[in-house]
Amino acid sequence: MVGRGALRGAAPPQGPGPRGALWAHRGVPARAAAESRAMQTPPTDDRALALVLGGTGGIGSALVQALRARGETVLAVGRRTEPAVDLAEPASIERLAAHVAQRLADEGRALRTLIVASGLLHEGAVQPERGWQHLDAQALQRLFAVNAIGPALVMRHLLPLLPRQGRCVAAFLSARVGSIGDNRLGGWYGYRASKAALNQFVHTAAIELARRNKAALCVALHPGTVDTALSAPFAKTGLEVRPPALAAQELLRVIDTLPEGASGGFFDHHGTPVPW
Repeated sequence: MVGRGALRGAAPPQGPGPRGALWAHRGVPARAAAESRAMQTPPTDDRALALVLGGTGGIGSALVQALRARGETVLAVGRRTEPAVDLAEPASIERLAAHVAQRLADEGRALRTLIVASGLLHEGAVQPERGWQHLDAQALQRLFAVNAIGPALVMRHLLPLLPRQGRCVAAFLSARVGSIGDNRLGGWYGYRASKAALNQFVHTAAIELARRNKAALCVALHPGTVDTALSAPFAKTGLEVRPPALAAQELLRVIDTLPEGASGGFFDHHGTPVPW
């Protein structure tokens, strides 16, 4: 996933530096404790299930591999898996929820980690707009279907499956270009707007989720520019493009160390808050 600000050198967000930023408001002791936890492999709950939507894509498959490497039970789903899930097909999301609910019941597991790693930037005639003259209704509908409406329906059908007690995390991969406050370059209308919509869905769902389980977290994450098919056409010389395996480790480090009060936030792969 690629951020347009990174492509053209937009100024970085203000605030504390990487990794420590997430905990800066909680004081140095909290930050030190969180960073200490980040250096360790989190304990594995052998009754937990991690679900990764988009788990066959570039970042998604790397997240699946990293989770499995540390002993977690993972269900990776995509458009060609069983069950098959397409974020633009609401019925497939309902079928997935039924499948997960049945598996949780049959195996006595708890859904402790939910990651939505799917996203759309370009696809055939759907391309990032350079200006308003390129705005197209069908392209906008497609971008919103995959980047915003699909994840919103994931929230509807899968967030209720998260446990009512104990820590659990729902993480939705967004993009820095979805930040309205950080938009200084214009262009990329549909991708920007659909990711901004996703961010609003995440923030709103986090409020409702807290009423069910105060320890639950729901966040939007910017993975940076990763060497995947999504970002390949836009990876200019000099841009920091990271391999999926590294991006996955960074994202999991952020997920593992999200502190109390982080739910509803938007963070990059270093744990630095991204402006709305």
